[in-house]
Amino acid sequence: MGPESLAQVLRPLSGMFPAKEYPDLLVGLEVSDDAAVYCVSGERAIILTVDFFAPVVDDPYDYGAIAAANAMSDVYAMGGEVVLALNICGFPIDLPSEMVSEILRGGAEKIAEAGGALAGGHTVIDKEPKYGLAVVGFVHPDHVATKAAAKAGDVLILTKPLGVGIIASALKREMAKPNHVRAAVEVMKTLNRKAAQLMQRVGIDAVTDVTGFALLGHAQEMAEKSGGGIHLSLESLPFLEGAREYAREQIFPAGADRNRKCYAPHVRFAPSIREWMQMLLYTPETSGGLLIAVPEKKLKQLTALFDREGQSCWVVGRVVEGEGVVVS
Repeated sequence: MGPESLAQVLRPLSGMFPAKEYPDLLVGLEVSDDAAVYCVSGERAIILTVDFFAPVVDDPYDYGAIAAANAMSDVYAMGGEVVLALNICGFPIDLPSEMVSEILRGGAEKIAEAGGALAGGHTVIDKEPKYGLAVVGFVHPDHVATKAAAKAGDVLILTKPLGVGIIASALKREMAKPNHVRAAVEVMKTLNRKAAQLMQRVGIDAVTDVTGFALLGHAQEMAEKSGGGIHLSLESLPFLEGAREYAREQIFPAGADRNRKCYAPHVRFAPSIREWMQMLLYTPETSGGLLIAVPEKKLKQLTALFDREGQSCWVVGRVVEGEGVVVS
């Protein structure tokens, strides 16, 4: 479902669960973010999230691992740690059991890597395979990270390269080069756990993960909820090898056009940025990196820590006064 359609179907729910009547609901529908957060004590809050989707790669094990990493990413985007997960499965009745087993193994091993436990799940029959997780995480109530607290002057850091979405689209059309697919799969399977742990050690203002609404959609959400604007530097953005090539060939998934229709009114591009590059920035990502707004005085400390711990990151822009997103 595209962002505009999602906003429309959620509109009737607005106001049904007012914050004043649910004081322990720290993050819910009224302050929507990457996941829900509910305070259970002065020392602990629960993070709840769910995500599932159809295959983005051919290998069933990789598909399961990617879907699990993507679902758990929302916990990391809230600054937490994964504790528990449940499988969400929709499989065709004639899908070979060996493939189903590999999908579930891929997800389970990724949950174990995250330090969580798989505790069950639910399965239905569906025409197209779908897999994902419902995830529970923990975070200290005072350390909940949201996308809504970025401040003018903050520096923006991205922790994974862009382009997995268009590479996956090229794969579906049998136009992707094997080395491009392998690199994209490794990026999608990589957890955002280490990046989340390191940012919590330093302290940041805001964070979100870059997934279905693309870099521009998630940047705009951060800008809007923080009451400011965002400036992105195109030359600083990291892309996987092959992403620009497929963009020039116009191999965009349908989600890219949906994102553009929704977010274009809030985005301005420098005149020199070509149409295909604009569309690439609207292209959905799967299991993308964290977009982190860090105070400038903490930038060197955070990037040095990332470098020391082997965590990739790129400085890609700034939070500014105003509104919307500018790319130049």
